[in-house]
Amino acid sequence: MKKLIALLIIIISFVNVGHSQAVTKDAVLGEWLAESKDGKVLIYKQGEKYFGKISWGKDGERKDVNNPDAKLNTQPIIGSVILKGFEFTGKAWEDGTIYDPNNGKTYSCTIKMKKANELEIRGFIGISLLGRTTVWTRAK
Repeated sequence: MKKLIALLIIIISFVNVGHSQAVTKDAVLGEWLAESKDGKVLIYKQGEKYFGKISWGKDGERKDVNNPDAKLNTQPIIGSVILKGFEFTGKAWEDGTIYDPNNGKTYSCTIKMKKANELEIRGFIGISLLGRTTVWTRAK
């Protein structure tokens, strides 16, 4: 039985090594198209932290009407910083937040590189299990 377990561990390790991909900390930089195809976010770096602002939207005149800060309700969505304070951990960008202009709420968030041109964005409340994932593709 111990030999079988050891063999399974070796096989699983081999399979995982074959699928792992090296990610550089600045691989996330650039412009990304939302899964819904209705907006783009430009991810940039300030110091050692990563941020993202809306750079394009299908409805270019849309205001941030759902923002809980009433002073920001008349501000355009384009230009709004929706990703804030991410740190690269070696495999992902973590400890940041994402603002959803559709409901005016801010969530904890992690960003992972799925492929060279795909980001997995996971917004959540409390623990990562209680959240939603979306995939963004690199804009051309």
